[in-house]
Amino acid sequence: MHRETSPTSPRPPRFIPPRSRLVVFSDDWGRHPSSAQHLVRHLLARFDVDWINTIGTRRPTLSRADLARALEKAVSWTRPAGAAEPETPAGPAPRVHAPAHWPGFKTRAERALNRRLLRRALAPVLERDPAPAAVITTVPITADLAADFPGLNWIYYCVDDFAEWPGLDGGTLQTLERDLLPHVSGVICVSEVLRERLSRLGFDARLLTHGIDLDHWSGVRRRPLCGPGRRPIALYWGHADRRLDADICLTLAGTCDLRMAGRHHDVDERLARSRAVTWLGPVPYDRLPTLAEDADVLVMPYADLPVTRAMQPLKLKEYLATGLPVVATPLPANRAWTDALDLTADPTRFASLCLARARRSLPEAQARARTRLAGEGWDAKAVQFERWITAPS
Repeated sequence: MHRETSPTSPRPPRFIPPRSRLVVFSDDWGRHPSSAQHLVRHLLARFDVDWINTIGTRRPTLSRADLARALEKAVSWTRPAGAAEPETPAGPAPRVHAPAHWPGFKTRAERALNRRLLRRALAPVLERDPAPAAVITTVPITADLAADFPGLNWIYYCVDDFAEWPGLDGGTLQTLERDLLPHVSGVICVSEVLRERLSRLGFDARLLTHGIDLDHWSGVRRRPLCGPGRRPIALYWGHADRRLDADICLTLAGTCDLRMAGRHHDVDERLARSRAVTWLGPVPYDRLPTLAEDADVLVMPYADLPVTRAMQPLKLKEYLATGLPVVATPLPANRAWTDALDLTADPTRFASLCLARARRSLPEAQARARTRLAGEGWDAKAVQFERWITAPS
């Protein structure tokens, strides 16, 4: 006998399949806006994300900066594992994990210790259902974890040539990278130089240059042109270290008010001692557009080094999006935008270009070239990134 369901009978609960999941090993979430963080923010609407804060392979010293950083990491290790970050007006946030591990991977004992520490802390994350659609790592210190969890879809998002970074244990990072690569199913690089380097190691890497959040920079208004009675303000933001060309910076400081925003560590001694350079310290990402409005010209005075040739500076497209004049050195990433800014490696020429651009409107040709930024949004980059990490080569 057929029984009709009463209109008041409770309906069976609707099955909601679990969302796909990503695991990401990268820099500390929220500490500064890295490319991985920009991409993941655009993926949080479609993926649950476990974000793993990592550390590098630079031995800490007794400097005030290193001690403060060590304390910051120690405090993060005491927080509950997998604590969800508070949701922001922009949308959901990842679950952040800060597993305790030793800041070194050079010796066999150090690697063995970190292998045990990381496996114990992160096995519940890596083995939890549903299995992650991808495990993305921006740092090669995950090599032993990738070996211990070979069934996962490991993706190497190569954002820098860390083996060439000043102050890092380059030899160890090279070894870790070579140990990681056999376990990954895809490699994505942010610069052509990085892609060529991985190609020489036998890996067919894909290229995804950095994006830009145009809305974040759309409100920048340029101050009145710098008259002959005022020294122009030249502004740099980002991490200042030995990647900067000290000769360019010191020559520039002779004609402009050179301001450096961001952390500075292990810069050239001449630059560190110079009273002509103003060190502003770290500035939150949200305040950078306002800081830019106080400047006459934005500068990127990097030296020509293996590490800078491999870079894809986030600040490049941010600088261009402000509408301000930009003067930089002719690194490979910058040459792709040679029609939108001024490039020179000569210190005197660099300073004179800054002085001239501060006193004139942005050339029409440069302004026209910058319209290409409309196709460089992080939203479009995230779509391409998602396609590659979920269907790796």
